[in-house]
Order: sequence, then C-alpha cells, then structure tokens
Amino acid sequence: MAVVSGGTTLIDNGALDAGVPTGSLILLSTQTASASASISFTSGIDSTYDSYVFKFIDIHPSANANLEFNATTDGTNFNVVKTSSAFYNEHEEDGGSGQMGYSGVDEAQATGFQQLLAGSAPSTDNDSSIVGTLHIFNPSNTTFVKHFISRTTFMGENITDRSTNSGYVAGYFNTTSALTGFQFKMRSGNIDDGIIKMYGVK
Repeated sequence: MAVVSGGTTLIDNGALDAGVPTGSLILLSTQTASASASISFTSGIDSTYDSYVFKFIDIHPSANANLEFNATTDGTNFNVVKTSSAFYNEHEEDGGSGQMGYSGVDEAQATGFQQLLAGSAPSTDNDSSIVGTLHIFNPSNTTFVKHFISRTTFMGENITDRSTNSGYVAGYFNTTSALTGFQFKMRSGNIDDGIIKMYGVK
C-alpha cells in the first residue's frame, strides 16, 4: 500500500482505496437523429450535477458541414455569448499529408453556434461519421462563467484524399445565468443519422 499527495491511499495494484470517491457517469437522455435539423436537450440540466458530458456516436451529416452547438438560459433561445479557442491535427489516408494548426472556428464574445469540428470538412461518404465528447462544467452555477471542452474525431474530406481529423475546442459561455439547455445541429444540412447521449457526472 502507498500514500500519495493529500493522504490518498493506493492498494498494492495501484487502484484507489475503496473510500476515495471516483465519480461516475449517469445516463440522463439519449436522442437518435433521423434527418434531423437539430437535436435539443432542455430537461434534466440542473444543480443535481456539477458537470454534464455529451457523447456523439456515429453522427453522419447530409452535407460537408460542421457539427455545432449552443446553449440557452430561457429554454427557447439558443444564443448565449461565448468565447472559445480551437486547434486540430489531421493525416490523409494515403500518408501524403499531415498537419496541425490553429482553427478558425473560434468565437469572440459571439452569440452564434459554436463549431465543434476543427480541420477539414467532414465527409458525407456512407461509411463516414463523427464521434466525440463535449464536457460542460457547472451549467447551473449563478456565480461563474460556464466552461466547456470538446474533443472530436471524424473522416475529413480534403481536396485530394480522405483524412482522419482530430478537433479540440474549448471556451466559456460568458454568463452568470444558469444554462438550462443545449442544442446541436450541422452548420448546413441535417444530421442524417447518429446518437447523442447526455450524462450527468456524479
């Protein structure tokens, strides 16, 4: 048995002591897209959980467009002011090109939808999809701004070849009002298929 910083104990195989809280994901809602213009989550978001995780499972777009999201404070208008930063890395299937760079999907005190994919546009090939995670921190808090972190990966559509793309987007909703809902959509076209799950972090 070993003791690490703060007095936390580890048993011999490196696992946390049973008395240490580790947290868990509680599935709150699942929505399945079918040529959907948008998908909204407007219930189950309250002070019960300090943070929420959305998981994107095989999101297939109808157009070469970015997956994006926004928040609401009144349950109707998804237009909360936000500031964000983003970067990406990508590598083509044939190995011909790879790059990493800052992405222009960032927002600066803007009310528009935040794009979650960074790099090339997603492919609409039948076997292509978008997967990823979006983590929202303390949306019901009325003292601080509301931070978010997103990580996505998808099959990109470059000019010469398909590519794997990883996007990293983070920022904050610049409001001290509680966020009561979130909406997801493609920047153009529909979400043809795919699943979005919402979890509360206990």
